[in-house]
Amino acid sequence: MAARSAPSCHLRLEWVYGYRGHQCRNNLYYTAAKEIVYFVAGVGVVYSPREHRQKFYRGHSDDIISLALHPERALVATGQVGKEPYICVWDSYTVQTVSVLKDVHTHGIACLAFDLDGQRLVSVGLDSKNAVCVWDWKRGKMLSMAPGHTDRIFDISWDLYQPNKLVSCGVKHIKFWSLCGNALTPKRGVFGKTGDLQTILCLACARDELTYSGALNGDIYVWKGINLIRTIQGAHTAGIFSMNACEEGFATGGRDGCIRLWDLTFKPITVIDLRETDQGYKGLSVRSVCWRGDHILVGTQDGEIFEIVVHERNKPFLIMQGHCEGELWALAVHPTKPLAVTGSDDRSVRIWSLVDHALIARCNMEEPIRCAAVNVDGIHLALGMKDGSFTVLRVRDMTEVVHIKDRKEAIHELKYSPDGTYLAVGCNDSSVDIYGVAQRYKKFGECVGSLSFITHLDWSSDSRYLQTNDGNGKRLFYRMPGGKEVASKEEIKGVHWASWTCVSGLEVNGIWPKYSDINDINSVDGNYIGQVLVTADDYGIVKLFRYPCLRKGAKFKKYIGHSAHVTNVRWSHDYQWVISIGGADHSVFQWKFIPERRLKDALHMAPQESLADSNSDESDSDLSDVPELDSEIEQETQLTYRRQVYKEDLPQLKEQYKEKQKSGTSKRRERAPGNSIRLHFVHGYRGYDCRSNLFYTQIGEIVYHVAAVGVIYNRQQNTQRFYLGHDDDILCLAVHPLKDYVATGQVGRDPSIHIWDTETIKPLSILKGYHQYGVCAVDFSADGKRLASVGIDDSHTVVLWDWKKGEKLSIARGSKDKIFVVKMNPYVPDKLITAGIKHMKFWRRAGGGLIGRKGYVGTLGKSDTMMCAVYGWTEEMAFSGTSTGDVCIWRDIFLVKTVKAHDGPVFSMHALEKGFVTGGKDGVVALWDDSFERCLKTYAIKRAALAPGSKGLLLEDNPSIRAISLGHGHILVGTKNGEILEVDKSGPITLLVQGHMEGEAWGLATHPYLPICATVSDDKTLRIWDLSPSHCMLAVRKLKKGGRCCCFSPDGKALAVGLNDGSFLMANADTLEDLVSFHHRKEVISDIRFSPGSGKYLAVASHDSFIDIYNVMSSKRVGICKGATSYITHVDWDIRGKLLQVNTGAKEQLFFEAPRGKKQTIPSGEAEKIGWASWTSVLGLCCEGIWPVTGEVMDVTASSLTSDKTVLATGDDLGFVKLFRYPAKGKFGKFKRYVAHSTHVTNVRWTHDDSMLVTLGGADMSLMVWTNEMEGYREKRPCDSEESDMDSEEDGGYDSDVTRENEISYTIRALSTNIRPMFGIKPHLQQKEPSTDERPPVSRAPPQPEKLQTNNVGKKKRPIEDLVLELVFGYRGRDCRNNVHYLNDGDDIIYHTASVGILHNVATGTQSFYQEHNDDILCLTVNQHPKFINIVATGQVGDSADMSATAPSIHIWDAVNKQTLSILRCYHSKGVCSVSFSATGKLLLSVGLDPEHTVTIWRWQEGAKIASRAGHNQRIFVAEFRPDSDSQFVSVGVKHVKFWTLAGRALLSKKGLLSTLEDARMQTMLAVAFGANNLTFTGTISGDVCVWKDHILCRIVARAHNGPVFAMYTTLRDGLIVTGGKERPSKEGGAVKLWDQELRRCRAFRLETGQASDCVRSVCRGKGKILVGTRNAEIIEVGEKNAACNVLVSGHVDGPVWGLATHPSRDFFLSAAEDGTVRLWDIADRKMLNKVSLGHAARTVCYSPEGDMVAIGMRNGEFIILLVSSLKIWGKKRDRRCAIHDIRFSPDSRFLAVGSSENSVDFYDLTLGPTLNRISYCKDIPSFVIQMDFSADSRHLQVSTGCYKRHVYEVPSGKHLMDQAAIDRITWATWTSILGDEVMGIWSRHAEKADVNCACVSHSGISLVTGDDFGMVKLFDFPCPEKFAKHKRFLGHSPHVTNIRFTSGDRHVISAGGDDCRLVTFSAQDRPTY
Repeated sequence: MAARSAPSCHLRLEWVYGYRGHQCRNNLYYTAAKEIVYFVAGVGVVYSPREHRQKFYRGHSDDIISLALHPERALVATGQVGKEPYICVWDSYTVQTVSVLKDVHTHGIACLAFDLDGQRLVSVGLDSKNAVCVWDWKRGKMLSMAPGHTDRIFDISWDLYQPNKLVSCGVKHIKFWSLCGNALTPKRGVFGKTGDLQTILCLACARDELTYSGALNGDIYVWKGINLIRTIQGAHTAGIFSMNACEEGFATGGRDGCIRLWDLTFKPITVIDLRETDQGYKGLSVRSVCWRGDHILVGTQDGEIFEIVVHERNKPFLIMQGHCEGELWALAVHPTKPLAVTGSDDRSVRIWSLVDHALIARCNMEEPIRCAAVNVDGIHLALGMKDGSFTVLRVRDMTEVVHIKDRKEAIHELKYSPDGTYLAVGCNDSSVDIYGVAQRYKKFGECVGSLSFITHLDWSSDSRYLQTNDGNGKRLFYRMPGGKEVASKEEIKGVHWASWTCVSGLEVNGIWPKYSDINDINSVDGNYIGQVLVTADDYGIVKLFRYPCLRKGAKFKKYIGHSAHVTNVRWSHDYQWVISIGGADHSVFQWKFIPERRLKDALHMAPQESLADSNSDESDSDLSDVPELDSEIEQETQLTYRRQVYKEDLPQLKEQYKEKQKSGTSKRRERAPGNSIRLHFVHGYRGYDCRSNLFYTQIGEIVYHVAAVGVIYNRQQNTQRFYLGHDDDILCLAVHPLKDYVATGQVGRDPSIHIWDTETIKPLSILKGYHQYGVCAVDFSADGKRLASVGIDDSHTVVLWDWKKGEKLSIARGSKDKIFVVKMNPYVPDKLITAGIKHMKFWRRAGGGLIGRKGYVGTLGKSDTMMCAVYGWTEEMAFSGTSTGDVCIWRDIFLVKTVKAHDGPVFSMHALEKGFVTGGKDGVVALWDDSFERCLKTYAIKRAALAPGSKGLLLEDNPSIRAISLGHGHILVGTKNGEILEVDKSGPITLLVQGHMEGEAWGLATHPYLPICATVSDDKTLRIWDLSPSHCMLAVRKLKKGGRCCCFSPDGKALAVGLNDGSFLMANADTLEDLVSFHHRKEVISDIRFSPGSGKYLAVASHDSFIDIYNVMSSKRVGICKGATSYITHVDWDIRGKLLQVNTGAKEQLFFEAPRGKKQTIPSGEAEKIGWASWTSVLGLCCEGIWPVTGEVMDVTASSLTSDKTVLATGDDLGFVKLFRYPAKGKFGKFKRYVAHSTHVTNVRWTHDDSMLVTLGGADMSLMVWTNEMEGYREKRPCDSEESDMDSEEDGGYDSDVTRENEISYTIRALSTNIRPMFGIKPHLQQKEPSTDERPPVSRAPPQPEKLQTNNVGKKKRPIEDLVLELVFGYRGRDCRNNVHYLNDGDDIIYHTASVGILHNVATGTQSFYQEHNDDILCLTVNQHPKFINIVATGQVGDSADMSATAPSIHIWDAVNKQTLSILRCYHSKGVCSVSFSATGKLLLSVGLDPEHTVTIWRWQEGAKIASRAGHNQRIFVAEFRPDSDSQFVSVGVKHVKFWTLAGRALLSKKGLLSTLEDARMQTMLAVAFGANNLTFTGTISGDVCVWKDHILCRIVARAHNGPVFAMYTTLRDGLIVTGGKERPSKEGGAVKLWDQELRRCRAFRLETGQASDCVRSVCRGKGKILVGTRNAEIIEVGEKNAACNVLVSGHVDGPVWGLATHPSRDFFLSAAEDGTVRLWDIADRKMLNKVSLGHAARTVCYSPEGDMVAIGMRNGEFIILLVSSLKIWGKKRDRRCAIHDIRFSPDSRFLAVGSSENSVDFYDLTLGPTLNRISYCKDIPSFVIQMDFSADSRHLQVSTGCYKRHVYEVPSGKHLMDQAAIDRITWATWTSILGDEVMGIWSRHAEKADVNCACVSHSGISLVTGDDFGMVKLFDFPCPEKFAKHKRFLGHSPHVTNIRFTSGDRHVISAGGDDCRLVTFSAQDRPTY
């Protein structure tokens, strides 16, 4: 029976033999104290060589696999494997946890490294993406994360010489990372030609951007920047596993067993070959080196640790050794000496001295060893092998005695008999053989009873019996030595066993959990003397039980340290130690046994700290079984608070149901009603399942909670104010130390904690994201900065918060049983306690984790259920109240004494200045002195003590007390019955507030002419409440049964009550005495109604599906209404008292005649016309609209119609009270809704004069009184929410530009596909046919002609080295807005195009560029705060939000020096469409293009995401902070305007309310601006501007523009507002207007662009100037005084820009685009000189050789020739129907070649004049023409085509030239072809879907530029015939570069864009000549 409690002795880990060298590296270091730190299994070890002593860190729950040492060398970080692995940072002196980092990695943590000052830690995960993560480890906070690599990463290191740089290496890669903001950006190391691409195993960083790395082949690779600059070959002969940098240089260690030392420049110093030393052996492999001064530490693959002194390098000192890889199973102890023997699959047997902690002998066998035994005399050692043999050795010299092989399967267990004569050998083939020792191990017998492998053997003390266990869990007995099985139980009964190592048997039943049938216990060993048993199991746990333990599920103490299965465990011969061995971790643990008597002195050894939560089912198992729980607590633990549907689920549910409902909602629906209601008073207090939730505020008001409402009650005025921010049951409440703020926690799927101000009732912060189902306890710290909370998830998670910031600081699993209370230590903010069922835990914070220690009860008692706890007058002292009425007094974690305080549980306690106050189930309040020595005074809560001013009546004496609080000379008491009482110190008691007790409340009736109402509930009471100012309960009466419904008679004198058992009664309404009662039904009476007028009849409806009609005067039943198929829910009479309307549970609406009850069929149209005396029905046409979209999962439970029949109030299952306009016809009516009840609202009733609405909550038992406010009377109030379940069907308006912007979908560069419909095989994949005349190497033939005619022969030829971005023509206005801003007082403007941010100087037109984005920029904003001058944020397109380099990101940069200040990788998949800085400039708001259109707020300097939330289900166009706020912002979009507030980390939003203006409808909103006093202006698609006050629409500025208002700008200086829209220019109107602060007056400006209509996309206002960006890619500056327009930037409107031509001699160029214009640009003056509108889209353009004519090809097949001087048309012709793709003049100006997409090239002779008759054309072109080039002599033409083939034709005949040799001899005038052997090298490997689109060879003939579909411009040398030639890349375009050209003289390269319709000018930099 003793097994009911754990043994009182204890094990302490004393030594661990082993070191983890396999599969790990760099895990062995010297600490600052010259100790050695490493790890083995799940334990961190700190070994002191001086004292030969080990200390252990045991905070991990699984194998440790990585270790890093802090630069100060005292702290250590270790990482483990596991499903949810974590990192611990711990102190190597104290071996205590300093910080825990968790919840990010999965699988395991492969590498760790600290940065230079030790503030940050980087970790690499073992997950599929090998995530790299950077931590602020002290705060336990992740700073940044990114996918590391697709394959394993082996090492990572911070660059100690450059801040924010890291290097990682691994399988076939090395990556150089930079950390900026929250973005980790990698660059792959370039191996180039210097070394082979191979796996890099380790690395070290040095000065000057040098990195040294060790490779798999033994070379050392040296990197400069990201390039490999040299290799040190043969540094080792095999892989280099470890590299360690120290002051003197570097040490490397490799697989070849050598250590090499290098100086700081990596010149070799010395080499040490460990294989050659005394202790060395062949195959020694080094996994870790550490060099400190003259000592070197070496860790090997086989688990040894060597220490080498540099002078005596050939004498390494072996300081630790363990078994090598392979499972470790064999363990035996010497019978007389303190020795242990182990044998493993590494084939070695080792003998360890338990006193000296050292290996004293080792011998290698032929086979893996599986078991071992030592004979009684200690002479022979038997070893069982895996191959079925066993060997016997002499212990003293390890020589062999005998080797026997009788079996084929492994020997798993062998044992010598106690008399030393026999050896029993158990084999996996299920037999046991018996051998005689003296007879040289002759076989004597065998035992064959088992059917499975033998696992354990034990001999009886007299050596006559053997017991065995097998794999089936069977226990068998045999007689010895013959081996006959013993069948009779009797014979075995008295046998005494010499040892007990069997896992089955009566004596060890208790080691198995109660309900498990698993065999996961590998080994046990009994200690008969100490009466304890030690076990080892598969979970790495060693447990101590009492012996014998007979009952299953015995209590135990457990010890962790081994990581995976513990294979064997044994007591040493004198029971001083326990030895356990680990299978996979092959380590040997030696535990010191501390018997009970010595424990008393060893109190300091109380429970070890540990984070691990074992997966066994009893982590609290040192505790005894707890006595029966108190009934109330029992009841409470049953509550789960789980919901079928959480309010958070509603939006998704609605979406799902909307899909189904699309059809039915076309009708224009009624508006929401004009009336609104306001919560006025709540009767109720939640005491039945909550404690300590009642407090005084600073000014003496009382704060508590009920349902979903936080209540502030003013006792002087008897009024209440409400916090309505919660949407479900509040379960806990705590008050800030200053008593002005309150924290409340609620139920929810992701439940939130709100911290709110009791004065203003505004939320200050909302915390969520870490609990599930609900929050059951909260507490503030003494300084008020932190908050602790406990959740009701299965592990009752404990979270510590910095609540103002809304940050989680730390998190831990609390307990598997319910936790009732959490308390923070008032003296030390990092400590807290939790108390609950069988639970008292003392926690301290460690970084991101909390470390808990159980309260240590000792001998003082048993561990009890704790209901409440407080801290005492020092940080050590704590007090807790138990469920048995005791108060426990704790010092540190030890129970010091207990004091009996109450009868029954102590539910609440409160610390005072000089003592304590407690309250219990016995209804007594007790005051105590400061040490709980004596009770000073008690107050009993009795009816007799009630003072006259009470607001109600006590239901019973001594109610159970659930909350106590002191203040203002009173004691405040909350009871389980829902009463709040105030006890005066002198004794009188005042009742302040009360409500129904536990049980659902359903019945509600309002009086026919007085302001009172009656309620009846499952708590068996009928109560009458005063609704007028006294707000009190007037009368109460107990009922025999719970009640379900009630009703006043029309004269108000009688009250009818229906009960749950099918009976009902009538009572006198004044005295509540019975008048009469009936019992005709069995089921619940669900509704009861008097007929109108005289109240002659009473209708009684029941769940039996009948309605009985009684005559009130005669008290007889006169009729029964039958015909309902389900239970009755609602009954109403008509005005004449002749007809009943009935609702049933099957949603039937039925009609019956009274008084007989005959069923009537009335068409629904008629039913409306009947005058009803009351309306509580929820069915029928008149209330079709009250059913929500989610009606399938949510019932409307009640309704009530005002007496003027205009407003219908409803209550539903989700706790919403809604108001509808009556009749609510048509589906999904619009409504106003109010949240205060938490779960279902059971009943709603208007009072007789409609002045109030009374609602009753089911499970929250609260009666809420709302005042009705008529239409005219409206103060703005936050709780009004006007909604409807379906979005308004009216569309938000239409505009082509808006639709285009809304539907555009952005793809990232890497995924762009080809812009031309090419087909065929790409050039680099085509097979080459060998040419016929391969010339001999030494050729007599004439030299090859030049490929290209070169025109700058006079100059030396120099290839172009680099291109530098110089000018960009164009601006992205098509689909972006608010993206042009002034900087530097209007001297510069900033804007963006493609992936480039552009700073453009207004005066000179020069441009400078920000080029860090790797994809298109979509939005741009400028920080307005003077502290952050010239700071710009830009957001770009991206792929999925996986934090990799292609994820969308926001760059914050300095516009002047182009420095990147921060990069934010964001969770907005697809891209970022809007950014905005806050008023202080520290916060940044971003909006994504993801389907949820997420809104995120960042602290951009740290790269920290503060808050994020789904914005809207349709596109959000703009979101902007209010210019004066850091917490408020507004978002606008498709049919959307939302007003947001940031509270802590939560984003709260309110939809804009339209209903205040008649006929206002929600339009699509496009822009936003702000005014003083919380005014907001939004521009709409129709041209109106809406003006909002807070979130309510207060007026509309109609037709502010004629078309959509795309842009608005608020000037901070003077508050004036600029708007920009889409308008046709007219006399008075203009597309830009300047308004006063309130948008009352304006002045319009016309943009003289000459367009038919102007569309403004961006406006900004500077000093006297307005900056305008238009849809037509122009940026215009407008003067405010003179309205003069100055075009600063212009570009093509629509792309792609296909045509590009450079002037033969000047720096001009022409461009032709889809927008139907050809434009002439001047590079030197940086502007557009001229443009010609053609009326059709242009595709190609070309200058004549003299530059006097221009030919233009059009998309419709026409081409035009213009004279340059006069821009007159010289000639035009249309011979083709399809687009002209290229047009060329021949070099002699004679011919014009025109290539089209009709697979043709036409020739025209220009000498014949402007008639342009075709003279011939080229035949058999296989596909459309892309480019054409003439030869220098004008006799040939090369054509590239859409099927990747190049053809050459003769001019002018058009004959196809096939002769390859002839083609090779042609000299070309120009080269623009992307095809041909000469340019094979331009095609890249990655071009599956994308193509190279254009190319151009320089006039010098030696450089080549190309443009491709990825938007890259690349520079090659010409010719480049080898595949994948070397090149340089330049970004500047979005995807698709369509054309590219050199200007004359090769000074510039011009490229044209597809998607971005930009023209980009690069200046070409020559290579210097040497």
